[in-house]
Amino acid sequence: MSEEFSIRTIFVQIKCRLGTAYKVAEAISDQVPELSEIHSTSGSFDLLAKFYLERGKDPGLFISSVVQQIPDVVDTYTIIAFNAFTPHLDPA
Repeated sequence: MSEEFSIRTIFVQIKCRLGTAYKVAEAISDQVPELSEIHSTSGSFDLLAKFYLERGKDPGLFISSVVQQIPDVVDTYTIIAFNAFTPHLDPA
């Protein structure tokens, strides 16, 4: 059975300028409707955000024109997810 799915899931690790992680998280929450959830993390990156993008929306363009334009975002690392283990859900 071949189906077209309309959503792609991406996870983005976000590095913020020192002392601004909460401000960045709030800005992303307020300004980016594609956001599903955002978490504070330890390690090389300060935040982990989950976004749902409409099919056809370029993840690279979304990251560079939306996420990286939030003030105090210093770096990002993007993971595109494939839902191969729960076939009843959107596999993208």
